[in-house]
Amino acid sequence: MMKWTYLWIVLGTFVATLAGVLLFLNLTAGEKQIDQKLKREYATEDPQFRRSLSALLGPQILDGNHAEELLNGDRIFPAMLAAIREARRTITFETYIYWSGTIGHEFAEALSERASAGVKVHLLLDWVGSSKMDDDSLETMRRAGVEIVRYHKPHWWNLSRLNNRTHRKLLVVDGELGFTGGVGIADQWRGTAQDREHWRDTHFRVRGPVVAQMQAVFIDNWTKATGDVLHGEAYFPALQSSGGQPAQMFSSSPTGGSESMHLMYLMAITAAQRSIHLSSSYFVPDELAVRALADAARRGVKVQIITPGSEIDAELVRRASRSRWGPLLEAGVQIAEYEPTMYHCKVLVVDEVLVSVGSTNFDSRSFRLNDEANLNVLDTAFARRQVEVFNDDLKRSKPITLEAWRHRPWREKLVEQLASLLGSQL
Repeated sequence: MMKWTYLWIVLGTFVATLAGVLLFLNLTAGEKQIDQKLKREYATEDPQFRRSLSALLGPQILDGNHAEELLNGDRIFPAMLAAIREARRTITFETYIYWSGTIGHEFAEALSERASAGVKVHLLLDWVGSSKMDDDSLETMRRAGVEIVRYHKPHWWNLSRLNNRTHRKLLVVDGELGFTGGVGIADQWRGTAQDREHWRDTHFRVRGPVVAQMQAVFIDNWTKATGDVLHGEAYFPALQSSGGQPAQMFSSSPTGGSESMHLMYLMAITAAQRSIHLSSSYFVPDELAVRALADAARRGVKVQIITPGSEIDAELVRRASRSRWGPLLEAGVQIAEYEPTMYHCKVLVVDEVLVSVGSTNFDSRSFRLNDEANLNVLDTAFARRQVEVFNDDLKRSKPITLEAWRHRPWREKLVEQLASLLGSQL
């Protein structure tokens, strides 16, 4: 009896130790983090800013692109579905959220039809983000020939990767037309943000040489998940100029370059000299980001931020966010909460020169734990258009004053401080 008791104790200790190790691995990043404030050495309009983005983030900024914004589901989904239905050779599609519902079925049918017609269709779904997807849609697509991979599906030998999710939102058709932004495949994104059940979001349709970089970002994760390298003219055709916008698509991942996204935001904020417009669905800035934004405001940069208000799908994130607003408001940063519905936009505009859009949230999870991808566009006309969109959203948002923030109820302050302790995982 004592022998069996001893064995059970040893087994229990082993299981507890293994669980502790896996938890530790899930809660920590594998690479060194940026821990020093960036020195301001150039402005956004200085040619060195463009050179630094290219050199430090990886892919070169390419000329000859055209990006346009698509506002809310009633414009976003028809454009994406039309592109899929017109595909002739390849479709590569990576997304975090793919849930059951009417729009999910529409995408499944469109992808299945193209696969049946001989188009090579590759669908990369995050295992966590697609957990609400019905098996019927998956089976329908597989039978039609869609190649589906669930990113980081948990197995006993890879549980340490469960906290690393692909949050990227990429659709590339025939290697020529790309889409990226904040939208997920779920009915919450349908409509025009007309009520609380329909979210506010922005996606972007892109043509030009930068689409090859978008394709490369998708294939990077596809190769990690499958070991299969997609290449050739069907995926990387020769791309001609489609406009006058310089652009760059770059990515970040804990398995390589986890600080790229964090670095890009810090570089852009540090270089700002006139204005920063940040639309952020989940805004939980770390100490470096808070200091960079506050420093920008103190040197005369107009810093405006829109975040979700009470209509949010993650109240804990909102609480953690509000706990960190003090130094920003004291420095003159203007913060407003979007009121009509959930605000899911992820757009940064600096000096009406740089626009950065994609999947990235302004939080530690996006900066260090998730696989993310952003499109940078350096174009004044495009940037001014995004500022107009920002200002339209601002009209529907409630400004937060320093006085109101300081005098919020003590119970709120307590909850917010407790939520802030989980900031690295939000």
